[in-house]
Amino acid sequence: MNARNLLTIASRLDRLGIPLIRIGVAIVFLWIGALKFVPYEADSITPFVANSPFMRFFYAHPELYHAHLTHEGQLDLAQRAWQVANHTYAFSNGLGIVEIVIGLLVLSYLFSNKLGLVGSVLAFLTPVVTLSFLITTPEAWVANLGDAQYGFPYLSGAGRLVLKDVLMLSGAVVMIADSARRVLQEDFPRN
Repeated sequence: MNARNLLTIASRLDRLGIPLIRIGVAIVFLWIGALKFVPYEADSITPFVANSPFMRFFYAHPELYHAHLTHEGQLDLAQRAWQVANHTYAFSNGLGIVEIVIGLLVLSYLFSNKLGLVGSVLAFLTPVVTLSFLITTPEAWVANLGDAQYGFPYLSGAGRLVLKDVLMLSGAVVMIADSARRVLQEDFPRN
């Protein structure tokens, strides 16, 4: 096989790539959505929600979150009780439902181009909100604990996790274009 044949094959990989993007995006939404029903995941999003001007109203006491943070895998019954009273778990459960619905809508392209388009648009809008946490959440940046590297541009673990949503946003743009093409072909076929 020569270079031209290999390049010809590679040039057609988008036919496989677009469905793989859809499946990958759906897996992320379904898995992370399901985890929103588990206390450790709900606890881990507390700084993002509490600092977001768009979401903080979901919590009873967003300004007190810092005193009640736990680490993944840590069971602190007093902190868990505070999180319940703060509505942390109720909000996380609702967010989990939304994320699971988005994941299912993304996969619905298999039988409905229009529902697939809705899922693609929602998959685009979600990381727009998530990426705003880089601006609103102090925990997205390395704290000033004595080292010379802190603040911008030094992303913390939480910040690096959020930054990955740039890929989700980009994949959603490809999904929107593919879904729009499918809807156009279905509803407005060329004569």
